[in-house]
Amino acid sequence: MRIPRPRSLAGQLFAMQVVLVAALVAGCAVFAYATDREQAVVAARQRATAAAVAVADSPSVAGAVRSKDPTARLQPYAEKVRRDTGVTFVTIMDTHGVRWAHPDPRQIGATYLGHIGPALRGRIFAETYTGTLGSSVRVVAPVRDARAGGRITALVSAGITVDTISAQVRRQLLALLGVAAAALALGGLCAYVINARLRRHTHGMNAAELSRMHDYHQAALHAVREGLLMLDGRRRIALINDGGRELLGLPGDSVGRYVSDLGLPPALTGALLATDPRVDELHLTAERVVVVNTSPVSSGEQRGTVVTLRDHTELQALSGELDSVRGFAEALRSQAHEAANRLHAVVSLIELGREDEAVDFATAELELAQALTDQVVAAVAEPVLAALLLGKAAQASERGVELVLAPDSRIDDGVLPPGLPARDLVTILGNLIDNATDAAAEGVGNEAAPRSARVTVTARADAGELTLRVADTGAGLDPAAAEEVFHRGWSTKSPGRGLGLALVRQAARRNAGTVEVTASPEGGAEFTARLPLTAPPAALSGRTGAGVSGAEALGGGE
Repeated sequence: MRIPRPRSLAGQLFAMQVVLVAALVAGCAVFAYATDREQAVVAARQRATAAAVAVADSPSVAGAVRSKDPTARLQPYAEKVRRDTGVTFVTIMDTHGVRWAHPDPRQIGATYLGHIGPALRGRIFAETYTGTLGSSVRVVAPVRDARAGGRITALVSAGITVDTISAQVRRQLLALLGVAAAALALGGLCAYVINARLRRHTHGMNAAELSRMHDYHQAALHAVREGLLMLDGRRRIALINDGGRELLGLPGDSVGRYVSDLGLPPALTGALLATDPRVDELHLTAERVVVVNTSPVSSGEQRGTVVTLRDHTELQALSGELDSVRGFAEALRSQAHEAANRLHAVVSLIELGREDEAVDFATAELELAQALTDQVVAAVAEPVLAALLLGKAAQASERGVELVLAPDSRIDDGVLPPGLPARDLVTILGNLIDNATDAAAEGVGNEAAPRSARVTVTARADAGELTLRVADTGAGLDPAAAEEVFHRGWSTKSPGRGLGLALVRQAARRNAGTVEVTASPEGGAEFTARLPLTAPPAALSGRTGAGVSGAEALGGGE
């Protein structure tokens, strides 16, 4: 048996609203009916009082009472007053209750049905009593004769029957029911329109489904590692998960803030503010490389943007590692080729009987290869940096560029603090050497630049500061672009480059250091990075994974 699906939230609210409106209208109708009936009785009593008092105070009535035939004069007068005031009856009687005037002429001369005692004592009083015309609300007033010293000579009774009052209330009730029906129809229509809109927004889901979806939403929001942002139409953060806060380095109270006030890099801020979708755009934050995807949310009008962020740091590291392996493979291929040529030369010298010359040639080659290794190992005790310098020297030699370690370079063992990540040092020095090698290699074979292509590296740790300086013999840089070169996308090479120097500045800032560019004494550019030899806050917090790996730096470049 198929279990019926619970009514949607919009349907439940619609039913509740209709019941509420109906109950409200019904309650108002009952209250209005009771109030109108009470007011009708009060109004009838006031009208009867006014008629009775007016007749009792009339001098003509007192004069007619003194005449021999009071009925002849009082009956026409009483009927005229009855018609003019709208009461059901006006009865004039003597002090014994015998009628002189009555709407039904047959009742003239008969005894009045009702109480007259209070009126005989001079008081005007009202009562509901059943007389010859049925139950009525009546008022009895005394007639005083001024000529007789104010003595009560007659009584006047005026009243309105209950049937007349009920008929008036029924007419008012019909009008009230009409208004109530119109109010109910209007309220139902408004409730239907509102709930139709609510049904569209809730997609016909009931309260349990919405609650379950909210729970799933919260669980998924905090479970995914990727960053997720939702921006409203005014470009304020409407929602952000933990991954988004970590990737962008935002505090916990970011919801409700404008994107332009978050202090993000201009390029990243522009991507988040853009109205068109962005697909797999690479951006740098203060500590990370992130991939940004945006998708506008709209239905006829711009409502906001959904932004997803992925940490590209590890992926960039793998890509850099692959480039590094390729570079080393090319360097090894070149070295193998050169070694084969030299070995053939040695073998040929031996075959020619020139053993002494073969020994001298082989010894010179070994001394030349060992000289740089001994210099680097003696000056730089940090194994990662030493390996990087030797590898980069081989790559530079393959391209016809000489990599030289400055004589004042010195990094003793144990000088670098544990909180200074080796991968950040490789990122900085590796990218700077790659850029310098590219710049110096552009002048190889150029008759306009006859000087030799050379890259000079200085690595020194003293006075509580680590200095990494790379100078080249290339064409140099425009001093006006000294700051722009560190922005992502700036490059003197082909399009799609321009990430290496941005990563260098990012790594330096992450370790509370600085990086700057000046003109090199050798004619090219000179980049200098300075890092304090104390553990920076980022390193102490264990966030070394935010940086770019050493493998990336080996093949990153500009």
